[in-house]
Amino acid sequence: MSWITMPFGLTEPLFVPEYWHPPSLFDLAIKTGFDIESLIFSFAIGGIGTVLYNLIFKRGYVEFPHTERSHRRHSLHVYILFVPVLVFGALSLFTELNHIYCGILAMFIGGLATLYCRPDLIEKIWIGGLLFTVLYFIYFGSILPFYPDYVELYWNLENLTHILVIGIPVEELLFAFTFGMYWSGLYEHLYWKKLMKPLVIS
Repeated sequence: MSWITMPFGLTEPLFVPEYWHPPSLFDLAIKTGFDIESLIFSFAIGGIGTVLYNLIFKRGYVEFPHTERSHRRHSLHVYILFVPVLVFGALSLFTELNHIYCGILAMFIGGLATLYCRPDLIEKIWIGGLLFTVLYFIYFGSILPFYPDYVELYWNLENLTHILVIGIPVEELLFAFTFGMYWSGLYEHLYWKKLMKPLVIS
């Protein structure tokens, strides 16, 4: 899942400089729109977003039964996997929304669409979103005490809502929630896996 997520780092030119203008190795982000850090970041959050819920709740995987795969709700399985891409593309082409909002809406709708095929993932999707938001909040919060002007220096706040949560742009937290929401269940949806039921000790 990390390798699948990493290429999304190549979308950075959509966000630079309209959303932010990040510091990067060799100033690549400013010079080209692309940067190495975005690929590393995407690789990392892909794996973390996928396993965070399972690590905390000690859940493993089993194969999704073939008998259940033929259910009518799975007839749109492949198409639903591409819902976020389609929504992002439509919003980018037909609205003037900042791309960060396009991404947030695309992942949120993608998460809801996943539930059509995989209602068994409802708990993981919502809790996964909350867990990733908490982790992102801790990550971001660990930077600000050492670099208090970090957000003001690198985010184009005039293009955003100007809403900060303890110094963190609300857009970053919405991104974290919707990413965790969609990505936490993507592995199961993509590879026909099912969460094992937790063991009940009597």
